[in-house]
Amino acid sequence: MRILAEAKLQEIADGLAVIGEVIQHTDLRPPESGLVMLRGRIGGDGAPFNVGEATVTRCAVQLQSGQVGFSYALGRDRHKARLAAVCDALWQSDEHREAVERHVLSPVRMRIDAERTENECRTAATRVDFFTMVRGED
Repeated sequence: MRILAEAKLQEIADGLAVIGEVIQHTDLRPPESGLVMLRGRIGGDGAPFNVGEATVTRCAVQLQSGQVGFSYALGRDRHKARLAAVCDALWQSDEHREAVERHVLSPVRMRIDAERTENECRTAATRVDFFTMVRGED
């Protein structure tokens, strides 16, 4: 689900198109947007505090074969939330799991890894190593 949350709408749509068949589903909970409160902690273990709110869209679908898929995505993209829920439901099916992994999740995973590597390289180029010199008098 993390990969689908980080995926772009077109990546999910293209991957599902490659799978080929029309995926019939019923909306159990149609895509709807709302706000969630983001909470944080100073230093990871301090007292929690409210950072702010974020818009989230959620959706739940059921395939004709019975699998139920859920999704939550930052933002208001209802189409992405529906397609992510369909991918979740398809992934639960032994018949479609391999296709979802190969055509949807794997390309997104590769893009995310490439972006992460590029970002790490740019960050490493600006890295400064600090060290303390020991004085001989002490």
